[in-house]
Amino acid sequence: MSFRNSVTIVASPRPRVGKTLLARLLTGFHGAESRAVRAFDVNVGKNTLAQFAPAQTVQSDLASTAGQMALFDRLVAADDVAKVVDLGQASFEAFFALAAQLDFAGEAHRRGIAPAILFIGTPDATSVEAYRQLRASFPSAILTPVHNELLGAMPHQAKYPASGSGSAIVRLPVLAAALRKYVETPPFAFSDDGLDAATHIPSEARDELQRWLRRVYLEFRDLDLRILMADLQSSLRGS
Repeated sequence: MSFRNSVTIVASPRPRVGKTLLARLLTGFHGAESRAVRAFDVNVGKNTLAQFAPAQTVQSDLASTAGQMALFDRLVAADDVAKVVDLGQASFEAFFALAAQLDFAGEAHRRGIAPAILFIGTPDATSVEAYRQLRASFPSAILTPVHNELLGAMPHQAKYPASGSGSAIVRLPVLAAALRKYVETPPFAFSDDGLDAATHIPSEARDELQRWLRRVYLEFRDLDLRILMADLQSSLRGS
């Protein structure tokens, strides 16, 4: 398994920690790797994932049984499409309660899909406890802590041990404030087409943005390789 055939849930029980930015970057990464990708926006409010990538994003609603079933059926569909879930704070508990009830991780594995959770770590007790509960509830999922460097240093890193095959911390480097005003305005997209269309961005700023994007994608490629190698080792042990 690898990111090519995966479901990656970007999550945190805290608001404004960079979840949608990370989901946008991951969606753009799959496109840059020439992979089919579908994103799922489980959010409310403005500047949501669907506003940045409308052509690739399905807006999902957990308020109804029909909406819940539609979302989880699509997430475990064995269709060779990489899937990204931007899980809003308000839907955090409901989503993972349903995922446990439906044995989401187990069903994904049975269909050859790698279930992964990218959890943006913060020092507060609410986040630490939520992470602990996810480790207990989804032991077969790739639970990966994310350090958003914009939030400062991570002296609390020990409270977020990586869990699952190939998992290790992912670092989201700081984007210069002068560039954030461009990327935080919909419908800016992290793709070659999106960058080409952003003619309002000065060439120097665009070059800096592309350097930052390469750093982010390197983090994703490293995680992808770790997942692939760990799955290969698991397959060899089982053969």
